[in-house]
Amino acid sequence: MHKLPDILLRRAAALVALFAAMLLAACTTVTPYSDPVVVEVPLEGLDDLGAADEDIIEPSDTYIYEDDASGLSEKELLEKRVIYFDYDSSFLSELGEAVSNAHARNLGGDANARVILEGHADERGTREYNLALAEDRAKTVADVLQALGVDGARIEVVSYGEERPAAAGSNEAAWSQNRRVEILYQ
Repeated sequence: MHKLPDILLRRAAALVALFAAMLLAACTTVTPYSDPVVVEVPLEGLDDLGAADEDIIEPSDTYIYEDDASGLSEKELLEKRVIYFDYDSSFLSELGEAVSNAHARNLGGDANARVILEGHADERGTREYNLALAEDRAKTVADVLQALGVDGARIEVVSYGEERPAAAGSNEAAWSQNRRVEILYQ
């Protein structure tokens, strides 16, 4: 007869634990998405900071340090052949959208031009996840081109995931250069 109270006690304990878990989940707050963070890579004094040789990132003409498209001419936008993305995101920044729009207009002016959109990711995440994310990034740019009238048959989407990094290193400076779509004209 005293097995019944043991069963009831275990069930009551399970219900209390379930209630506590539900209460804890209900009290959890979700942090809303914040604006992108601009990463500034110091160009001088890297040795003074104690950076290892593999962590040093050389400045690049294609690396976009800011996300501001205002004041850029059509020519300056077309000169940008790399679009960078935030961590774990395939959404275009303001500058990424402006660059995509400029290339769509450029492709619209030449009916024979074709473009390859190479999607890339940083080293974080599984190989499969990074391939899918890189493909989503390239497809995002392809969608903009098609929305502005570029025939989808003239666009090739390729995903390399983390396999072709633009910058070596396991830090934000390197990762931010590896989260990208490269626009290659044929």
